[in-house]
Amino acid sequence: MPAAYSRVQVPAAAQVLAILRYLGQQAGPVSASAVARDLSLPRSTTYHLLAALVSDGFAVHLPEERRYALGATAHELGTGYSRQAPLQRIARFPLRRLVARTRFTAHLAVLQGTDVIYVLEERAPHQQPLVTDAGIRLPAHRTASGRVLLAGMTGAQLRALYPDPGAVRSSRSGGTALPGLLEEVRGRGYAWEENEVTEGFSSVAVPVPDRTGHAVAALTLTAPNRAQNRAPGIEAASARGIDALAAQVLPGLLRCAAELSRRLGVRPQLDPQASGTPDIPPGAAAP
Repeated sequence: MPAAYSRVQVPAAAQVLAILRYLGQQAGPVSASAVARDLSLPRSTTYHLLAALVSDGFAVHLPEERRYALGATAHELGTGYSRQAPLQRIARFPLRRLVARTRFTAHLAVLQGTDVIYVLEERAPHQQPLVTDAGIRLPAHRTASGRVLLAGMTGAQLRALYPDPGAVRSSRSGGTALPGLLEEVRGRGYAWEENEVTEGFSSVAVPVPDRTGHAVAALTLTAPNRAQNRAPGIEAASARGIDALAAQVLPGLLRCAAELSRRLGVRPQLDPQASGTPDIPPGAAAP
């Protein structure tokens, strides 16, 4: 029996959930014997649990095929999850804590096509309004949020969105071609932008991966450029300024992203060479 069953006080509940998760991951209906084999369950237990799921509508039995699939009740749960705006709900308080610690504005954004949609903004006290309020849509390649999500894609996925990625430039005035920019994002483990979204502000973003390692959202902190240019003689945002901002906010960003992932069902990962600081989320280094 998988180790996960031994960590809960109600093994039958864990087995039911494992069956539901298994059915949801399959490309089509599956046999009870396949469920029992792949989940290391006794055949009799598997049939009893499947019968209970069928009775409550969470699964359907296809007698002609002798197979099982997810039922309408499971679909209702999924649509209910969507209706409750889960990302916003799980992220609101962690983002508020992040803003309280850093005094910078935090955003959560998701990718839709070649755009990012900002689903949550927690504004820092006394900071002027930004254009990235909840519900705003912006070109992904111009934002830190979009860049960190695009960096998690394969080359084929990127070309599906941008038929000629090399023709897409990182800034209004030209700049680095998109593939080169995303390669740098992967190397650093975070994305950034300077004055591309709001003049006078810069942002640093990290991915928020789900249980599969897929980055479902981007977490971003946005700061006034003057806040990161404390050294004498530095008057404008620069690569050095972004490095300074990243050094200042990245530990908190990563901790917050790890907390959001944990709330999405991801087990926390600790860097064995560090003192409990979460690793860079896996989406940041995706090929």
